[in-house]
Amino acid sequence: MKVILGVSNRHVHLTQKDYQTLFDEPMNKVKDLRQPGQFASDKFVSIKNGDKIINHVRILGPFRNYTQVEISKTDAYTLKLDPPVRTSGDIEGSSPITIIGPKGELHLNQGCILANRHIHISKEEVKKYNLEGVKKVKVKIEGEKGGILNNVHLKVLDPSLLEMHIDTDEGNAFNVKTGDELEIIELERDE
Repeated sequence: MKVILGVSNRHVHLTQKDYQTLFDEPMNKVKDLRQPGQFASDKFVSIKNGDKIINHVRILGPFRNYTQVEISKTDAYTLKLDPPVRTSGDIEGSSPITIIGPKGELHLNQGCILANRHIHISKEEVKKYNLEGVKKVKVKIEGEKGGILNNVHLKVLDPSLLEMHIDTDEGNAFNVKTGDELEIIELERDE
């Protein structure tokens, strides 16, 4: 089974309240992302831990019911953090981080994660591809720096378009880019 790849750079998801702490003006859409309703905004923040900072980190929309910073392991080294690998939204006990906007700052006690490898898939596609009971898959990457990605989680949501997400470190390691086609080669079903 084939799946389209999306390589995800560092980004921030915000609640509307936290957005208003950081910005005085509305968030505008720059471009739609592949996942329905998701978009890259025209707003950027800095993320900080102690005296370590990364500037120009994009805010993704729409607003969520949690505030979260997703970074790569390379970003974590830069910030001197050790965030856990998590599914988006699973921020309990994750790394603290500060988000700096033009209007104000947010000091989060938790909220910084390394996003797990995952495939967005709808309930209809789960049925179509006979993936009921499957939690994780293995994905094969062709090419000069190809290999196998283990522990790729299925993220079943409606609405969703079939798309695999990895971070920039993984994309660079396997020399792949957004839009490349990968192959699911093995399923891990519930026992």
